[in-house]
Order: sequence, then C-alpha cells, then structure tokens
Amino acid sequence: MATSQLTKDRIRTLKQEYDRLRIGKESLLKIINEAEIAESVYNSNAIENSKLTLPETEKILLELEVSHDILLREVFEAKNLARVMEYVRMKSQEEELTKETILLLHKMLIENIDESISGRFRKEHEYVRVGAHIAPAPEHVERLIEDALIRYSSDQEAYFSDKIANFHLHFETIHPFNDGNGRIGRVIINYQLYRLGFPGIIIRDKEKKSYYRSFEEYRNSKITKTAEKVVTLALTEALHKRIAYLNGFTIIKLADYAKKINKPVSAILNAAKRQTISAFREKGVWKIGEGK
Repeated sequence: MATSQLTKDRIRTLKQEYDRLRIGKESLLKIINEAEIAESVYNSNAIENSKLTLPETEKILLELEVSHDILLREVFEAKNLARVMEYVRMKSQEEELTKETILLLHKMLIENIDESISGRFRKEHEYVRVGAHIAPAPEHVERLIEDALIRYSSDQEAYFSDKIANFHLHFETIHPFNDGNGRIGRVIINYQLYRLGFPGIIIRDKEKKSYYRSFEEYRNSKITKTAEKVVTLALTEALHKRIAYLNGFTIIKLADYAKKINKPVSAILNAAKRQTISAFREKGVWKIGEGK
C-alpha cells in the first residue's frame, strides 16, 4: 500500500521549506547532525538488544571514562556505528549506493569485533534466521542484493519513501551478513535519503514493536504499509526539527507547550506521535519550536 497523497503533500511542503531555509546555514545543519549521532547510535544498537544507555553511548563517543561493566565489544559497536554514520553522510553525496559500498560499510561496522565476517556476505554453510524467518541460502545472497539495488535504482514510478521502505524490507529479509544486518540496513535508509537531499532519520527503540511488525507483515503477506509509515513519520519528524532550528525558533518541551496553549498533554503528545504538529524528539524528549 503506497503512502497517502496527504502525507506526500505534507512532506513536499516541509521539504520545500527545508530547502529554502537551509541556504547559507550549512554550519547549523552540521551541528544538528553531529548532535544526533549519539542518539542515532544508541537507538540503532538498542534495537539489536544492546544494553548500552544513551548516556553511556555519549561517553563512549566522547572518549570519556565508562563503567568497567561495559564490554569492549559494546564500545566498538558504538564507535564503529558512529563512524559509519558519519561516512555515509559524506559518501552519499558522491555516488549511488552500490554493492561495494554496502560491503565497505559492513567492514567498518564489524572492524575489531569479528574480522572473520567483516566486509563480506554470508558464504557456504553460513545460514541465519530471525525469529521464525530463515534467510535465503548463502549462495543466493549476492545475486539477491544486486537485484534489489537494480530494482531500487530503476523504479521511477514509486514514491521515494515507499521505495526506500521496500528496499529496507527486502534487504533485511535477505539478511546478507552474519551480523550487523539491522544496523547496516538502517544506515542504508539514510544513505538513500541523503542522496535525495533529505535529512537522515532515527528509527527509535521505542518504536521497535511496529518496526519489527513491518518485517512480519512483509514476509507473511508482502504488506509494506507499516514500514512505509515508519519511514515517513521519522522523516517528517526530522524535517520538523531542522525547520524549527533553521527558523531560529525557541525550542521548548512539548509538555510546557501544552500548558501554554491550555491543551491536555496527552492530546498534544498523540498529535506529536502522528506528526500532525511540528514536534520532534531530542534524547527521547518531545519538543517543539515556538515562532519568533
């Protein structure tokens, strides 16, 4: 099921405002992007059941001392993913996504964690499953990834976020690597968005249930609606955040905003979750920009 026209119109309007406001403000956008790295890393790793908290992730990325209880693997998972995210932001401006780029991203992600599987697809006898889903046999992986890339690049009719959501569903269903599939898949979403001039998105651990449900629906019934909604809601939120900062608005907590307009916090929070108001999250806290 394709994204509704109402959502398309909303995103088009936000993108036009974002493009207008961003002119000459590259330094501000860079600061916003850099400030999001820890939050992006934390959420992507948390979806994969990492026990690191956001404050711990921030400390690791800032090279600050962390608890001795934190495993060395967790440190590398955070640092490597941050490096991959920063690399993608630059690399995406240079070329379309390729199989070679995907392999390089994986090598960067798994470096110092498991060199025996880094930077390569699953090979003979390396089978994986996710829940009840058994991924395709290793001998089919490379061809399936190449086919997915061709299908993505050649589809000139589907709405861009639907294409991205569908590629993500297909990529995760192929599960081409022994480890790191989810994190690489979410990085690829941003690679594809950057190529189109959009900001990157954060798929949050708090939305993990609906995110995981999107894979079940796709694998069982080829339903793509939930995944498309996950992407468009996250993208709308990313645009709302940047537009608020680019406009120079005062950023306040959504709870304080609800009090100021004399509305129930629960009602405003629901509107934020539906992205029918220009709210966004920072470190898990809902906020909104107040006009000048």
